[in-house]
Amino acid sequence: MRRKSNLRAFVPLWLDRPLLWFFPLSFLLILFFYPFFRILAYSFNVNTLTADNLNFAASVLLFTFYQAILSTLLTLVIGFPSAYLFARFDFPGKSILRALTAVPFMLPTVVVAAGFSALLGPRGWINLTLMNSFGLSAPPIQFIGTLGAILLAHVFYNTTIVTRLVGNTLSRLDPKLEHAARSLGANGPRVWWSVTLPLLRPSMLAASLLVFLFDFTSFGVILLLGGPRFSTLEVAIYTQALQFLNLPLAALLAFIQLLCTLIFSILYTRVVERSVVQTAPRSLLTHKAKTGREKIFVASFILLLSVLFILPMLALPLRSISRLDADRAQLGPIQTGLTLDYYSALFINARGSIFYVPPFDAALNSLIYAGATIVLSLLLGFPAASALAKPGRLEKILDPILILPLGASAVTLGLGFIISFGRLLTYPWLVPLAHTLVALPFVIRILQPALASIPDRLRQAAASLGASPFRVWQNVDWPILRRATLSAAMFAFTISLGEFGATSLLTRPDYPTIPIAIYRFLSQPGGLNYGQAMAMATILMALTAAGIFVIEKMRLPGAGEF
Repeated sequence: MRRKSNLRAFVPLWLDRPLLWFFPLSFLLILFFYPFFRILAYSFNVNTLTADNLNFAASVLLFTFYQAILSTLLTLVIGFPSAYLFARFDFPGKSILRALTAVPFMLPTVVVAAGFSALLGPRGWINLTLMNSFGLSAPPIQFIGTLGAILLAHVFYNTTIVTRLVGNTLSRLDPKLEHAARSLGANGPRVWWSVTLPLLRPSMLAASLLVFLFDFTSFGVILLLGGPRFSTLEVAIYTQALQFLNLPLAALLAFIQLLCTLIFSILYTRVVERSVVQTAPRSLLTHKAKTGREKIFVASFILLLSVLFILPMLALPLRSISRLDADRAQLGPIQTGLTLDYYSALFINARGSIFYVPPFDAALNSLIYAGATIVLSLLLGFPAASALAKPGRLEKILDPILILPLGASAVTLGLGFIISFGRLLTYPWLVPLAHTLVALPFVIRILQPALASIPDRLRQAAASLGASPFRVWQNVDWPILRRATLSAAMFAFTISLGEFGATSLLTRPDYPTIPIAIYRFLSQPGGLNYGQAMAMATILMALTAAGIFVIEKMRLPGAGEF
């Protein structure tokens, strides 16, 4: 006899599954699949498939692959030893350093760009120090607008993916396998090459594919740090749609990107499904560095990770409270001093322009959009997660569909909205709808394990004692779901707060968000504009870090990393 859920107390058995899926699938059908097919229609237009457009698309695609491959290789060079560090060694401050490596992954791209600008840009600390030390009148390091800036920012962003995925597998390997190999006469390198590495290969491949996917669809990093010299698919879609108003070519580029990301998403899913290793308790594998080689390795990588992850995040708030006497035409040392003027200026319309939107209003817009995204994501995520918690044939078919928006970049989603709902772009509520589309797959994945963990016998016991369906939900379900719900809400909040790609295409000039305001300030000359960009980026970083902290605290034990 089939067990009855709370929902089945209200609706017939044959209706509960379709009812759970109705609103999530309707949302995806209207806001994802319809724009997707409109992009297809634009892409295969006769006027679009010209030789010039195809040659342009090929060159952009080639550079997109080139920078993504380079970024992935560099991320593996840093990430794989870091995974070994966290999986096999105990050292003071390990948990703090591990948490710091995870923060960049959730930071908005404009914050990362502002952080590296504050550290290595023309007005950054390193250039200012060199100019003061050697009496230079111009910054000696040209970092912004180079391929190196793109690669370094991608490594900063995605190292935690390799650290978490590979490190999680490495820390759970059964030590009996290595012990058996050693007992048969294998030395350390032979054990690593013949036993450990084959077991790590699936997780390494999964991490590489995921890092490549994020680098392939990178937008804000390339736009803000690379500049106009470097055009990937994402940046080309943005420039063709907004600057040149060439929607057919933008649609062709978006279709190419969707096809590529879909292929890599499918590959990643299949690799993850096969990533099963023989596990053991984590505590059996970690130890303190004993030999000289181990101590050098641990110390050097602690220093490297600290420099890579702490300096950009530390340079940003310090730069936001530093006033510089930075006249580039004047030789001699640049004077610095502490000030809160940049934060005070966030509330002032210095030019008296009627078109000026104070940064404080942009922050308020972001909070409103984020609140709407939380509500929409939870309203749509709970029914889908409830159905997936007890999967049947229908869920096995629909589950991959929910992941499809992750295979599309935010810029592509924004372009689809422009093509499909052009007349509605005057309404600001399109922005939280786009944010919800990005956040919904994450929210469902967070809620699903919590819903699946609720024992049906508890619900049945409460119902047998006379509790109504609402009372059962209040006293049985909600105490178990509370942590996961808060974590999902904060995830939606942080995604909405820092979303830049789709927002840059959809937002109205009089309703900017914090990332849009930061981009505007960084694009304008002048020390005050730069200082205000640093101040806003610091505020956004603090809000995002607070959200990440809540997510980590509320994460269910045993939940996956990605």
